[in-house]
Amino acid sequence: MGRASGLLERASPGYPERWATGAGCSGPGLPTFHWALSFQVRLQVQSMEKPQYRGTLHCFQSIIRQESVLGLYKGLGSPLMGLTFINALVFGVQGNTLRALGRDSPLNQFLAGAAAGAIQCVICCPMELAKTRLQLQDAGPARTYRGSLDCLAQIYRQEGLRGVNRGMASTLLRETPSFGVYFLAYDVLTRALGCEPEDRLLVPKLLLAGGTSGILSWLSTYPVDVVKSRLQADGLRGAPRYRGILDCVRQSYRAEGWRVFTRGLASTLLRAFPVNAATFATVTVVLTYARGEEARPEGDALPAAPAAPAGPALAQPSSL
Repeated sequence: MGRASGLLERASPGYPERWATGAGCSGPGLPTFHWALSFQVRLQVQSMEKPQYRGTLHCFQSIIRQESVLGLYKGLGSPLMGLTFINALVFGVQGNTLRALGRDSPLNQFLAGAAAGAIQCVICCPMELAKTRLQLQDAGPARTYRGSLDCLAQIYRQEGLRGVNRGMASTLLRETPSFGVYFLAYDVLTRALGCEPEDRLLVPKLLLAGGTSGILSWLSTYPVDVVKSRLQADGLRGAPRYRGILDCVRQSYRAEGWRVFTRGLASTLLRAFPVNAATFATVTVVLTYARGEEARPEGDALPAAPAAPAGPALAQPSSL
């Protein structure tokens, strides 16, 4: 018996509106929960030789005391600028890749998500570099960067394109499998919960599936995120310490043990659930009700693109 397409694929299996909806559904969750990213990065990169924070709560208290509430939102400009493009790439590439693979299966869900994760690293890596540097710089007149663009411009002048893409390899190692897990988990959970457009509990189910998928995605590669943050922060205060990914892993483990790779996990998961719940639910609902329920058979293969009408027509954006 064939495997029916999931709700997200039936709503839009890879057409251009998926790109537009992803771009438009960046959501209010980013500014609302950006403070959790501040905890995450600061806890990840602090040295145990001279630790600044004893945990998430102490980190929060220290930021408020030393930098005021505004300190919780340092580095917000970078993800705000990049998130629209990232969501457009992620949902557009995932849908088009799954359509190109021709079969809605668990493996293809993972592969399509992994492809989306890999491609969006082009934007994600410089964006997170700027965010990390801004979150860790000193407050007040002693600050090095005036904002996200100034940060990237200074890095480019000093280190060139290679400096702007610092941490790209570790970002790829994190994003590629984690987005595969992200979309696979969402597909499995929406099927298990019986998410259908006519269900009165559709939105709560989508929120649960999206939030859980976000948590599973972070858990799958979180140690790599710690390494990425340390590499991107390396050299900000003093001489660089790490020669690469493996050297960072080796030095970190030798100095602090395996627990170093779980630093900041609590605040990350606290943010992951509501942000990803809102993102996935919004994208799915908008696509489902924008396209409506089309009468077509469900089976192994995803539907092909509709035939072009006679006469001249506007060209559709190409898939990646």
